[in-house]
Amino acid sequence: MTRRGLASALLPATVAAVLAAVVLSSAGGSATAAGSPRNAVAPLRATSLNLVAARPPLLGGAPVSKAASATAACDAASGVTCSEVVVPLDRTGRVPGTITLHVESLPAEGAERGVMMLVEGGPGQGSVRVSKLSDKDSVVLYHALFPGYRIVAFDNRGTGKSGLLVCSALQRSTTFVGQEELAAACAASIGPSRDFYSTHDHADDTEAVRVALGVDKIALWGTSYGTKLALAYALAYPTHVDRLLLDSVLPTEYPEPLEANVLHDMPLALSGYCGASACRAATPNFAGDIAAVANALARTPARGAVRLANGSVRNERMDGLDMLALVVDSDLNPGLAAMLPAATHAARLGRMGALLRLHYLDIGGSTYSAEELSVGLNAATSCADGHFPWDQAASLADRPARLNAAISALPSGALGPFGPWATSLGTAAFCLKWPSAAVATPPLGAGPLPDVPVLALSGGYDMRTPTSSAASVIRNFPHGKLLVVPAIGHSVVGADNSFCAIRAVRSWMTDGTVPATCQRPSFLVVPPGAYPPVAVPARPAAPLATLALARKTIREAEAMWLTTAFGSGGPVGGLLAGRLTPGMLSLRLDRYAIAPGVELSGRLDAAGSGFPLSFKGTLTVSGTKSAHGKLTLKKDVVAGTLGGVRVSSSL
Repeated sequence: MTRRGLASALLPATVAAVLAAVVLSSAGGSATAAGSPRNAVAPLRATSLNLVAARPPLLGGAPVSKAASATAACDAASGVTCSEVVVPLDRTGRVPGTITLHVESLPAEGAERGVMMLVEGGPGQGSVRVSKLSDKDSVVLYHALFPGYRIVAFDNRGTGKSGLLVCSALQRSTTFVGQEELAAACAASIGPSRDFYSTHDHADDTEAVRVALGVDKIALWGTSYGTKLALAYALAYPTHVDRLLLDSVLPTEYPEPLEANVLHDMPLALSGYCGASACRAATPNFAGDIAAVANALARTPARGAVRLANGSVRNERMDGLDMLALVVDSDLNPGLAAMLPAATHAARLGRMGALLRLHYLDIGGSTYSAEELSVGLNAATSCADGHFPWDQAASLADRPARLNAAISALPSGALGPFGPWATSLGTAAFCLKWPSAAVATPPLGAGPLPDVPVLALSGGYDMRTPTSSAASVIRNFPHGKLLVVPAIGHSVVGADNSFCAIRAVRSWMTDGTVPATCQRPSFLVVPPGAYPPVAVPARPAAPLATLALARKTIREAEAMWLTTAFGSGGPVGGLLAGRLTPGMLSLRLDRYAIAPGVELSGRLDAAGSGFPLSFKGTLTVSGTKSAHGKLTLKKDVVAGTLGGVRVSSSL
């Protein structure tokens, strides 16, 4: 896929202290997760599922630079040091030039047992920026997870402070329309050096950093695309691997260029999210709704008005690929995941407003700078790595026919419930006009992979790196262990609010034990029920009917708060009227409406501890089709006076 939702993952620094405290307390027993819900901070969301496929490192390992600049303190308070490692642009020597890799290192607490290298996702995220080794909360977390390990991160070539690649038009794009043209323009702007940003090159750079560190072995914690890079390094330099922690696993041969594995496994992840009853109030068949709406939008895109927080209206267009991108993006946004069942069911019934609003919010939450994630680097790596339906010698003019032939040859069911149109989600469509490399990239090493401790983590709601991928990888390691956290999305360590995964990492690092399973975590907020009809009723609702609509509005507002908190973080317009303004652990409603003529105003604050979150506050009910009055929410009970009548109900 090539717009949003790359294989990226970000552990919010503001939640690191909470997670670390749980890890430390669990060393002596169990602990409860009290307080903050990831503190309403958004993980980085990217433009596409450009996870990237395999174009591997040299079997014996290419020569690497041993020259590093003098190490210097770059954050005296945390003890983090910075250095530079200069590596060749082209290790064959055919094309001259060098790249300077920016490296940061956090010393071990106590005697050093080893080095843990953090490898982030995308491709395109600079590992230094994402890892935040100087952040005090992150320091606590890393020392808790990896006792005795020095923590190292470096920005891969083309990211962060290591020769950042910037393709401005592609960076700004939020649509699939014309994606191959934007990619081609990006390739032209980078020039011939674009051939040297493959996973093969990144793995060799990792070895250069290891040599510069002066250590014989490194452990690697890869997240998302970072797992592919960690595995590629293990194939090329097996004797220098201490252990592997793989979070949200991307095998070295992926991403599949037509995204067939993602499309095939999507219904399973959707059904697992709902479980036996979680989505019952919104839809009887979440996965079926997604498939039906996506295929319908592929045939006939939807257009409609979305109300903005400032009271204006924006016309939005949404097609099938937009729908799939929205689903994929929801694995990094628990609010979006909670909102999708009700919004998609309404769309299946012909009411597109709620889904168009989510599409608009998803686009708005998907903007980021090249420093945060370089889409130019993502394109260069993805298009260098991809196992496409055309060979190196194929002309650009021949590629569309070969791509269409490959799609036509797919066996029945290969794309799950989706039509052939959905293959445009993959890297083949994105890289259709990316120039072939002047010299073919050598394949990844054939192994064998090192027989070292390996822990793979997978979220049951991970849309971009399905659990089947993690299972296929872990079978290659005699001492490998796989832990699946149900209903959790991409980037498990940062997303699992049950803390099962983070405790598992700690115990695996200290004594090698890993739980067989994780219990299904509680939702951060309860998924809202079905949207009420949008047709304006003939007369105002009676007090009890108004109460029922107010309850629906509150639940929807809680989920919308979480959606925007993990997205743009700004105010959002109501479905039919008003606005919602998110706070850190609060939300304010101003005549907010999802039902015609039933408007809520007031403030709600998160109360208590644990999940799902509970809110408290007082709301004024107004609007032309409601019984007016005030309601108080406390401990999931709504009570007050509407139309002069005392009313009360559980939320």
